[in-house]
Amino acid sequence: MPGSSSPAATLVGRFLVAAPSMPDERFQKSVVFICKHDDDGALGIIVNNKVDDLPLGQVYKQLGIAVPKSVADWPVLFGGPVETSRGLVLHSADYKRDETLLIDGGMALTASLEILKDMADGSGPKKAWLALGHSGWAPGQLDREMQDNAWLVVDGDPELVFDVDLTAKWQRALDRLGRGLPGGKFDLASFSPQSGRA
Repeated sequence: MPGSSSPAATLVGRFLVAAPSMPDERFQKSVVFICKHDDDGALGIIVNNKVDDLPLGQVYKQLGIAVPKSVADWPVLFGGPVETSRGLVLHSADYKRDETLLIDGGMALTASLEILKDMADGSGPKKAWLALGHSGWAPGQLDREMQDNAWLVVDGDPELVFDVDLTAKWQRALDRLGRGLPGGKFDLASFSPQSGRA
């Protein structure tokens, strides 16, 4: 199909985990869930970084939405350095609107005020994060960063996406790389930042 990547090339529904050698400080120790990856580029949400001093309840107040006490203190994710004033909701696929992007692995992404209203009144998705901003790559940019070993790829997992212990996610994602390796751990010391290209 024109304009789409082959399934083997897509990273949709997987995590990009910043390698220890990540040169961009905005992404150091970040875990990015990839929502879109095709010939037009890639879009992801950082799932282990929050916007400081901005709980979800404050966003609801600013939007004039009644704040449910159960989520008032929830963090708002810093989804990435692109369009940081725009809110996107990364959520479980049990909720869908016309504008919702369904993602492999039972996940979805919706950018609308309506989903926030539905979340506030209890009719929204079972699990969700509001993120301000997103991570974006132009066509071919992410492929170059992968060749330069800036990112490690880990299979996506809703449990890790929605884990509220944000500080542990990077290590937990790295630990997933170690499954099947001797000792069951990914050894950072053995990871070479060299690209290995001739």
